[in-house]
Amino acid sequence: MSQTIYDIPVKSIDGAALTLEPFKGKVLLIVNVASKCGLTPQYEALEKLYEDKRADGLEVLGFPANNFKGQEPGTDEEIKEFCSSTYDVKFPMFSKVSVVGADQHPLYQTLTSTQPDATGDGPFRERLKGYGIEPNPVPDVLWNFEKFVIGRDGRVVGRFSPDVTADDPRLLETIQTALSN
Repeated sequence: MSQTIYDIPVKSIDGAALTLEPFKGKVLLIVNVASKCGLTPQYEALEKLYEDKRADGLEVLGFPANNFKGQEPGTDEEIKEFCSSTYDVKFPMFSKVSVVGADQHPLYQTLTSTQPDATGDGPFRERLKGYGIEPNPVPDVLWNFEKFVIGRDGRVVGRFSPDVTADDPRLLETIQTALSN
């Protein structure tokens, strides 16, 4: 039997070992997050999306990562406190992972190999270059707040650039289509 996304070991932000099995049959929006990034205010729209669509079967899953200019330096406890007190995040948060490089978490190995291209990637890639940052090559995660949509069947149905926000019509359409299936 081949491994599915639901079999990959992860840890909750509280340190409990688990898998994504409890989310089987739901639509997942998996996001690598960071507390000290220019995109950090996206937490607010992600939480709103979660609150609006949770009853329909959407789960937003936050995976803190410190891969991009050290923008997630805190401990899991500090990250949890920041998300709760600053953005009232109620969607599930997980222990800090690496989303790129030699120590890339198996979840992100699976996500990026399954869906190598991201919607909206070009303009954000150019913005990074404008800041003097050499972007990661495809299929690597480009930056904080990149988003993967997983259908109810556990398959990746969309990937979105970090600057595609939670209220972007392209992301919302992908999520709504996945929720309808």
